Amino acid sequence: MLFLVFAKRIGVCAAVAWLLTASASAATPPNIVLIISDDQGWTDYGFMGHPYIRTPHLDALAKQSIVFPRGYSCTSLCCPSLASIITGQAPHRTQICNNDPPKQGMTAKELAGDARYAADRKRMIGKMDLLATLPRMLATKGYVSFQTGKWWQGNFATGGFTAGMSTGVMAKGGRHGDAGLDIGRKTMQPIFDFIDTAAKDQKPFFVWYAPMLPHQPHNPAEKYLAPYRDKTQSAFEQKYAGNVEWFDDTCGQLLKHLETAKLADHTIVMTVTDNGWIQDPNANRFVRSKLSPYDAGHRTPIMIRRPGRIKPAKSAALASSLDIAPTVLAAVGLKPHPDMSGLNLLDAVAVKNRTAIFGEDYAHDAVDIDSPARSLRFRWIIDGDWKLIVPNVKLEPNAAVELYRITADPFEKTNLAEKEPEQVKRLTKALDVEWTP
Repeated sequence: MLFLVFAKRIGVCAAVAWLLTASASAATPPNIVLIISDDQGWTDYGFMGHPYIRTPHLDALAKQSIVFPRGYSCTSLCCPSLASIITGQAPHRTQICNNDPPKQGMTAKELAGDARYAADRKRMIGKMDLLATLPRMLATKGYVSFQTGKWWQGNFATGGFTAGMSTGVMAKGGRHGDAGLDIGRKTMQPIFDFIDTAAKDQKPFFVWYAPMLPHQPHNPAEKYLAPYRDKTQSAFEQKYAGNVEWFDDTCGQLLKHLETAKLADHTIVMTVTDNGWIQDPNANRFVRSKLSPYDAGHRTPIMIRRPGRIKPAKSAALASSLDIAPTVLAAVGLKPHPDMSGLNLLDAVAVKNRTAIFGEDYAHDAVDIDSPARSLRFRWIIDGDWKLIVPNVKLEPNAAVELYRITADPFEKTNLAEKEPEQVKRLTKALDVEWTP
């Protein structure tokens, strides 16, 4: 009856065309765009309340999305963080825990010609070949996938991508993602071309957009830097803020291309950060930012947009970067791999019933690339209002157990471990159950 009324209003031919298009759209799984910022503090967005950093495109996206302000990366080092995002598995399960193999005190020149170091790097990359990654699983549903930006795992095909920018050539900077690092900083065209080709071929697509932004070098163009010259006297902070706005602008370009190509309504857009950043140039980044167990190193808002399917909202629930893969798979009608430990963030019951999330932090250079425990520095758990950090005394002999009421003390200034021994005992037990090296 509704179709007949609709047909009478717009004409039978137009109505039939509309019905066929709607049916095809319903039968085709949604496209996926995953945006991953690099070294960005969790407070450093307009929608997260930063007093002067401008992120208008991400702010607009937040208004159209379900937002998890209490999102966390499961580890605060980029290589293992990205590996965990694409596999839905914690580093101690992927065994991708460090940025680099053991260096044994060698200089960069010595490393470049060291056969053992090169072999260890190859073996680290080879671990990704053994894992069920998001692109590999999406391929079973007919998806084409495109890798850009930060990667670390050599050639894009190592992760199961059908196409990509990273070739695996370990030239200068290659360990991050070689040619893929041009994305965002130099061009967006490869992504636009991939999206247009996939649409022309009527293929559902997955885009991994992980530009090296706002990561150092902090070298924004004057148009991004100028708004911050009168906001802070620190040139370091000005340039970082400019890089954040630069990143936001590239996100705006990507979102606009989806709109122009009339793909936005059939595309899920998700955002996360690989790890955090501290703007104070005098801060010890190993203590309060990258490589750290603190929120400055881990916390990241996570957003999910799907027009007409996901009601925009702000959730108080905990979310993890390990949830991204299961969420995407559920959205396209696939079951998560049994090794994935996250949950579907669009499953309201599962999110409501979640009791805790976990994380772990490792040395930058591996002690033993086949034994995560030997490179482990910290483990942590967030359970409701509480956050417990447990150091590995072998690598952190001077560190103490730390307990924070994280909802009231988000910058972790007051350690309550001595005052709350029962909470420490309870959370340590839960942490030990989760940890299976």
